[in-house]
Amino acid sequence: MAEFVTIEPSPVDKVVILRLERPKVNALNQQVGQELLDAATELAGRDDVRGVVVWGGPRIFAAGADIGAFPIEGDYRDPSPMVDVLNEALFTIENLPQITVSAVNGVALGGGCELAMSTDFRVCGTSAAFGQPEILLGIIPGAGGTQRLTRLVGVTKAKDIGYSGRMVDAEEALDIGLVSAVHPDDEVLDRAVELVGAYAEGPAALRNVKRSIMDGLHVSLEEAIAVERREFLAAFQTDDAVIGITSFLEHGPGKASFTGR
Repeated sequence: MAEFVTIEPSPVDKVVILRLERPKVNALNQQVGQELLDAATELAGRDDVRGVVVWGGPRIFAAGADIGAFPIEGDYRDPSPMVDVLNEALFTIENLPQITVSAVNGVALGGGCELAMSTDFRVCGTSAAFGQPEILLGIIPGAGGTQRLTRLVGVTKAKDIGYSGRMVDAEEALDIGLVSAVHPDDEVLDRAVELVGAYAEGPAALRNVKRSIMDGLHVSLEEAIAVERREFLAAFQTDDAVIGITSFLEHGPGKASFTGR
């Protein structure tokens, strides 16, 4: 049974909360990484779940890696066991068929910021802060912090954040595209659930849109268009495609009630 990561119900049908709770600051270690991987693997196979909110609680999202677990002895210091499982977990979260959002209260630093960036969207509270402060320890991010951040906010801004190790407040995070929305701190979880809840009622083709974007992100345009064609054809095989097209022809746009299949 997981100690620090749980899958909890939400007030909205088909939406669950992937809850991280490791007192005092939700520090990420090898066990947390494995539990995130296990939970994400379970969610990947759940057809009853169409939206996932990643939440660290009302006070803090995740302050980063468990620094005390970093190796500092010996001639060759290898943190791979800790970071490899976290990377696998974040890739699994990033590629979940469900729509995902991180609900960020407090800080999301280092591995916490990397975890938040693995979801489709991020919403945060007014007092939230993000950052990749690894450079202040004389190291660099190891779970996507130099890569996902660059893809989200651009090369120059990612260099600024990565080189300085500074914290990015909620207002700046919204301005640079790191988050989708900023809410009062006590509304963050509810607004995140509301956000993915709307997608949970959408057609099965949302999975095809997500796969097309993610699989086409890092290849040539020609290859990416081939990915889109693959998912375009796959979307036509869903029940929702028949429902949506028939509804449009009979009642006009925006009237269909989808099944998610």
